Amino acid sequence: MNSTDLVLTPTGLRFAGRILPCTLGRSGITRDKVEGDMATPAGEHRITGLLYRPDRIPAHTLPRWATPISPRALWCDDPEHPAYNQPVRAPLKASHETLRRADPLYDLILITDWNMDPALPGKGSAIFLHTWRRPGYPTAGCIAVARADLMWIIQRLTPGTRLLVRP
Repeated sequence: MNSTDLVLTPTGLRFAGRILPCTLGRSGITRDKVEGDMATPAGEHRITGLLYRPDRIPAHTLPRWATPISPRALWCDDPEHPAYNQPVRAPLKASHETLRRADPLYDLILITDWNMDPALPGKGSAIFLHTWRRPGYPTAGCIAVARADLMWIIQRLTPGTRLLVRP
């Protein structure tokens, strides 16, 4: 563990000397993640990307490695589909999450490497660090923080930063 890690603690998400309030999956933390279980997977996850809504967040406020979310951006969460746990584009008949949402939850998304390379069917998909709905409101398995805190984190990390989640 080092000072550049994001560390989930019982009191919040520790990063760069601060503890930030956060929420996690409705079912808590699990060592045995299953698609749809509403749990946050334990482990060491690397931040592999940053997505943002260009119609809501100016690109110049973000690192150069940020990628805009297009109107057709989806994330496949169908364990039977060849693109399971990967970004895809609409239209897609398979089960998926829409990344360009009407609400602000996915205006900024830090992507983790959970269950990637290769994705094991049914072991969980789309584990992100994103904006929370409100304090204390659980996610479907992601970790969520206040928008201002997420912007603060984004300004201080790089791809490959570790997110450490301990059971």
